[in-house]
Amino acid sequence: MADFPDDLRYTTSDEWVRLEGDEMVSGITAYAAEQLGDIVYVKLPEAGQQIEQSEPYGEIESVKAVSDLKAPLSGEVTVVNADLDQNPAVINDDPYGQGWIFRFRPSNPGQYDSLLTAEAYEAKTKEG
Repeated sequence: MADFPDDLRYTTSDEWVRLEGDEMVSGITAYAAEQLGDIVYVKLPEAGQQIEQSEPYGEIESVKAVSDLKAPLSGEVTVVNADLDQNPAVINDDPYGQGWIFRFRPSNPGQYDSLLTAEAYEAKTKEG
């Protein structure tokens, strides 16, 4: 069963966000990783890339499907997790830790408050 850490915020498209100083870190949730199955490839954004809330910034591919990765907030990508090029399956093993996808500097930090709490996200996953 997927877990939902309380210190994160979530999107309806199954991404998570962690606030770290003036930057945020994002990845996909354990629930999304569970639904996808074995992850075999991640098309990462590039450092310096501008992202827009709810718009695709990359792709994630599993043995079952290819899905868009959508930006949880608008901002500028600062760092990507290059380890995912060699080992994308780490997202399945540790989606909230080593499986993070990118760091970014939000252009509108207020958007963070519009994201789901762990409780609200968990309720959404139970609705199917």
